[in-house]
Amino acid sequence: MHLPGRQLIVRIAGAGLAALTLAGCASIQNSRGYLIDEVLVASVQPGLDNRESVQGTLGRPTMQSQFGDPVWYYISSRTEQAPFTRPRIAGHTVLAIRYDERGNVLSVERSGVERVVRLNPDGRETPTLGRNRTLLQDLFGNIGQVGAAGMGGSGAPPR
Repeated sequence: MHLPGRQLIVRIAGAGLAALTLAGCASIQNSRGYLIDEVLVASVQPGLDNRESVQGTLGRPTMQSQFGDPVWYYISSRTEQAPFTRPRIAGHTVLAIRYDERGNVLSVERSGVERVVRLNPDGRETPTLGRNRTLLQDLFGNIGQVGAAGMGGSGAPPR
């Protein structure tokens, strides 16, 4: 006996299973930092705005320059990660707003991922200055050295 209702249920279950499998393979997107609103950024005008108006429009900056010209940075980063892989940068934007000494906006500059520097640490050890000594040299390296310098070798004060 052939039941059309049973075939329909099997097909729906198969389609649901296929949809769940494909959904599990979708990449995960993650946004970090400042979420840039193009309309608000376009409203910041050099010569017209100052620190107070920029903070009122864009909010507090992600970071401020500590040396040199006063600059506020608004940093935004978006990553994507496929299942079982490391995240990769999908988009990166740095909005730099430069001010003069009175706090008026001089320029609004935008840069992207092309200015990101990739750092690859060299190995699993941090290089240090000095001698390379083994554990045994560290433990027993001072035997016979205590009191030898300037003591005439016997450990007694010179006469």
